[in-house]
Amino acid sequence: MRVPVIPSQSKGALQSLLSLGEVRPPSASLGTTAFDLLHEDCVRGMAKLPAASIDLVVTSPPYNLGIRYSEFSDRADRTGYLRWCKTWAAEIARLLKPDGSFFLNVGAAPANPMFPHELVLELRDLFVLQNTIHWIKSISIEEQDGEIVSRGHFKPINSHRFLNDCHEYIFYFTKTGRVELNRLALGVPYQDKTNIARWSHTGGHDRRCRGNTWFIPYETIQSRDKERPHPATFPVELAENGIRLHGVEKVTTMLDPFLGIGNSAIAAQRCGVPRFIGFEIDETYLAEAKRRIG
Repeated sequence: MRVPVIPSQSKGALQSLLSLGEVRPPSASLGTTAFDLLHEDCVRGMAKLPAASIDLVVTSPPYNLGIRYSEFSDRADRTGYLRWCKTWAAEIARLLKPDGSFFLNVGAAPANPMFPHELVLELRDLFVLQNTIHWIKSISIEEQDGEIVSRGHFKPINSHRFLNDCHEYIFYFTKTGRVELNRLALGVPYQDKTNIARWSHTGGHDRRCRGNTWFIPYETIQSRDKERPHPATFPVELAENGIRLHGVEKVTTMLDPFLGIGNSAIAAQRCGVPRFIGFEIDETYLAEAKRRIG
């Protein structure tokens, strides 16, 4: 389905990991976005697209951790699951332009901590791992006065062996390992303002690279069924960060093979990406994605 939509103005704000409360403005609306949101298996769907036609991929596949999806079994044997991952990743590699970016969000379970790293190793023949980003969902910091400040949300683990899992990985893949990024698009002010004059690369500007830790908490919701009807979604801001880091002006076509309820599509809409393609096998999730962009 092709749906041209005028990007909405976001009133949300992303808290900086360093400032724990710094508010930055949302991305500006740049133009209309044409959506192709398709009820189809992503491997079959991507096979129909022309090679080297995608600038940016932001996605999060099922983690094979036993999450209850409506139309997908998340309990495959490890070997079979990794083989399946390489199948869809090979299609992404075929579609991605030489200077394209691929942001892959994956998490782990305490009893299966090696999964994200095994997946990276499985894909090493297809891509270069250019950056590893840590999506921080919840954090507690002790201030100089001894006060402990906590922000964000996490799912508590009832265990005497494992710590609460408060982060996930975002693996940033490219074809060459040499793709230049707009690092200051996600920049933050210097804590020590003397660094502005001390370091020539600042150009006199109070802005530095945020680094590879992104504090993006989930929004507080009252009803999961109504407000987040999907068992495993990343926030819209995560996908928006990927667009901005790659460079909004360089993204003509964006792809999410595992669309879910459409958070990546909403990010594309906010940033004015000209074309967005998404695949989803669950009709209920796809309907919700279409509703949200409309």
